[in-house]
Amino acid sequence: MSDTTTNRICKKCLLKDFPDAEYFTHLYEYINNLDEEIKVNEVEYERRLEICITCPDYYQGMCRVCGCFVELRAAIRENNCAAPKMKW
Repeated sequence: MSDTTTNRICKKCLLKDFPDAEYFTHLYEYINNLDEEIKVNEVEYERRLEICITCPDYYQGMCRVCGCFVELRAAIRENNCAAPKMKW
């Protein structure tokens, strides 16, 4: 798809356009390349993920409350759980 207003090519606009393995590789690369000052430490990251995977609103790596990928949301220090009664 071509965007004529900025003269650039849209490489992969939708998740369905990515092979599964490639998409998740990009997600993990993105998380790994976040600036250290905005990321939580590894212990806190794992704690958050453990809470997420036991939540009834967790589904295949995503949060049904906000629609985020929980691994990305959990990695960023300023983020909180999206549930009405925040779990982390």
